[in-house]
Amino acid sequence: MKKLLLLFAFAAFSFSNAQQADTLQKKLYVKANALFLPVGVLNAGLEYQLNNKMTVQGDIFVSPWKSFAGKYAQVYMAGLDGRYYFKEAFKHWYVGGNFSFARYKMQKWNYWKDLPSQYSPESPIYNLSDLYQDGFSFFFGAVVGYQFKLNENWNMDLYLGGGTAQSYYKGFHKKLGVRYDTNPDRIYNQSGEWIPYRGGIMISYQLK
Repeated sequence: MKKLLLLFAFAAFSFSNAQQADTLQKKLYVKANALFLPVGVLNAGLEYQLNNKMTVQGDIFVSPWKSFAGKYAQVYMAGLDGRYYFKEAFKHWYVGGNFSFARYKMQKWNYWKDLPSQYSPESPIYNLSDLYQDGFSFFFGAVVGYQFKLNENWNMDLYLGGGTAQSYYKGFHKKLGVRYDTNPDRIYNQSGEWIPYRGGIMISYQLK
């Protein structure tokens, strides 16, 4: 009898939750990062409500610059967030997890100086600022943010995210077109590091 009552209570609870899920008006926002648009970089996405406190966001980051201030800056990234809001979806503080993938041809920030650089004792000595990286990266990390309403249909989302970046790339000389990181044992150079890799101010518009 007790087992039957427990089974009935569980079924009633599941049915109640299903009814609540069915009656929930799930929202969908389209959004763009206001920090990057002035410099011709697109960071846009969609955030969809799963339940009262959870959403999922997919976004892209496109930096098309073959040269920006004399530096290679082509980056194409796609990411996916799972977000948990402490109050309710799209309102105030949230935390989440992120996975992203990037394809790039860029010059890392620590290669901007005019300094001598030698990959190995057998490699030629080059000017550091003449070198760039061509490859791809996987990112696994966390995100924290705060979202609030501007008016009935518009929101502002301030967020920052970071984690581990696992990168696979080939290093080239800008002018000579040759690889500076030649290694007979592997095609790609590999690196892993902990970095901030997402953030900004998203302006969001409610589609439904």
